[in-house]
Amino acid sequence: MITLSKKLIITEKPSVAMEFAKALKITTSRKNGYLESNDWIITWCVGHLVTMSYPEKYDEKLKFWRLDTLPFIPEEWKYEIIPQVQNQFNIVQQLLQREDIEEIYNAGDSGREGEYIQRLVFMMAKPNPKAKMKRVWIDSQTEEEILRGIREAKDMSEYDSLSDSAYLRAKEDYLIGINFSRLLSIIFGRRLAQNIHEDRASISVGRVMTCVLGMVVSREREIRNFVKTKYYKIMGEFGEEEASFKADWKATEKSTVWESPKLYNETGFKKEKDAKEFIVSLSNKKAVITELKKSKQKENAPLLFNLAEIQNECTKRFKIKPDETLEIIQNLYEKKLVTYPRTDARVLSTAVSKEINKNLNGIAKGCKDEEIQGYIKKMVEEKYSTNLAKTKYVNDSKITDHYAIIPTGQGYENFNSLPQLQKDIYLVIVKRFLAIFYPPAEYNKIQLTIEVEMDKDKKETFTTSGRVCINQGFLEILKPVDKENKKKKSTNGEQDVENKEEENKNGENKSADLEILKKLKKGQEVLIKNFEIKEAETSPPNRYNSGSIILAMENAGKLIEEEELREQIKGAGIGTSATRGEIIKKLEKINYIEINNKTQIITPSQKGEYIYDIVMQSMPDMLNPKLTASWEKGLDMVAKKEIKPNEFMTKLENYINSKFNKLVVKM
Repeated sequence: MITLSKKLIITEKPSVAMEFAKALKITTSRKNGYLESNDWIITWCVGHLVTMSYPEKYDEKLKFWRLDTLPFIPEEWKYEIIPQVQNQFNIVQQLLQREDIEEIYNAGDSGREGEYIQRLVFMMAKPNPKAKMKRVWIDSQTEEEILRGIREAKDMSEYDSLSDSAYLRAKEDYLIGINFSRLLSIIFGRRLAQNIHEDRASISVGRVMTCVLGMVVSREREIRNFVKTKYYKIMGEFGEEEASFKADWKATEKSTVWESPKLYNETGFKKEKDAKEFIVSLSNKKAVITELKKSKQKENAPLLFNLAEIQNECTKRFKIKPDETLEIIQNLYEKKLVTYPRTDARVLSTAVSKEINKNLNGIAKGCKDEEIQGYIKKMVEEKYSTNLAKTKYVNDSKITDHYAIIPTGQGYENFNSLPQLQKDIYLVIVKRFLAIFYPPAEYNKIQLTIEVEMDKDKKETFTTSGRVCINQGFLEILKPVDKENKKKKSTNGEQDVENKEEENKNGENKSADLEILKKLKKGQEVLIKNFEIKEAETSPPNRYNSGSIILAMENAGKLIEEEELREQIKGAGIGTSATRGEIIKKLEKINYIEINNKTQIITPSQKGEYIYDIVMQSMPDMLNPKLTASWEKGLDMVAKKEIKPNEFMTKLENYINSKFNKLVVKM
């Protein structure tokens, strides 16, 4: 009897398995937990099938939180099947062990967490040892990409270092979470319960979670303790009656008040009285234009979206939380509309850029949105280049697992059935993508310096600038935020972080009339019309919202003061693109932070602030991005085979033991 050999594919969820079946033209009816044809079997996980065992599975005594059982660091790790999905695990295990299976394709989600989910299953299920194990790595769920992934599947051993990194990440979170949550609860739990007026209270800490809590609480206290300071700026109005312009004063070394104790800073005085006296000293003086710079400026479209950027954008535009954004984009990915969402890259690979016309042609044929069609039509009529090779949007060195999130140009059969919010988010991604093919925005800019001649060779300096857009370029697609929207405040009086930054980023005096400035010449004397005092005040930093905190987590390495360490962990944020939204969700769920549903502004809860104080007192480095980012960098080094897994594990165990020794001594 001849046994036919078969190939087995395991995906992360049933919907993905269906896409693989379509690509392979498997029309056989679905069986209990899998699909089977003459050549192929396709089955699936349902997310995690296997999990790490709790301490009490090692020893019943560990069910109770006692100091003499800590720290808990297993010599051999135990795992177990999650009871709710035991049936599907049994199906997958039986298929993996079948004698007629010659090749097994790991088609889990193409990232560290996806690798971990599948490797746990293989570890527990013990596949047919004769079968070749391969890894499918894809960037979208289009038919051609799935077939390419299967065709080019590599030996699974090539992903062993990624698997090592995934196992270590889970062990690290487990050990830090369980050991320090128990220890701090034993030491400080009673005090916490009294403070929050509860009978009992436990303290939950985590490698990433506690650091993010620290960012939120420290920002809130900075705002709370901020004392506004008034100061007084000087503005001059120059020119003729119908052709005047305004310019701001700034103290320079030529000024009569250079380094004077009366100054708050180089742009203003501490007291209004001193500002008024200064204005009097400017009367009956001569003003001359000493510098006049005319220039053309070009501004290119921003880089493409990675997950953090699109999460921030969706919080800003639609007031939704990061985990909601990820869920929506994951659905767009599974509907074949966009590429893989859990990416940190904001650029394309060289290989993808060479075939980018496929994406554009697909959008042109399939997307029925009139606005998008208008942009495509203009691209064709104006013959905009699609050769991205030498642009900033293509950079292989800035891509790890996946390139930026872009539309595939496919999946439009699914588009009409999408909820409106999902359609809107898809179109945001399409517009950001199309913008990179449009020319830069162009501006005419004039910068002007006026010096008012004082006595004894002293001069007071006033500056202004004006800018006008002469060619919209990509701004035709990525229209600037409406000024009215910029002025909107949230219900608690906080302005959106992004709006405030956008208002200030150009640093230009928008009151300056460019047409008036264009007529002026260097060396020209100008009439002084008047001087006025502008009252200003310092402002506190903005609270995070649920989008800006994601960006802050991604860029946490930049918060580290030591330059050498900052450079060493460059590119390592806290958490990963796949987990950051869930961290924010968990902090809210356990009532450590509160998120305003309308504005998405984040504030710490009273409980969260008490937890922060406890951690600050006991193990303050847990609140520092330096520690979390350095652990993340270590995991990345394991994945890249720059350090061995046992080296990382040894450092982790030493850290835990060292912390315990110090904390127990303090008790």
